[in-house]
Amino acid sequence: IGTIKKVTERGFGFITIEGGADLFFHASGMAEHGSFDNLQIGDRVKFDLDESGERPRAINVAPR
Repeated sequence: IGTIKKVTERGFGFITIEGGADLFFHASGMAEHGSFDNLQIGDRVKFDLDESGERPRAINVAPR
């Protein structure tokens, strides 16, 4: 569970998690198609953590 810290018009953003670093996420990592456009700073979201790349990122992001 985390909180939306930033959402950009370019299709990505950052999620703040308690006790950890901010996580990057991309619109393609949303659980539901089109739900990226409805996100606002401060929204609570749930997500899965993908650690397969250079840095951890959030995938399957969905409003809580």
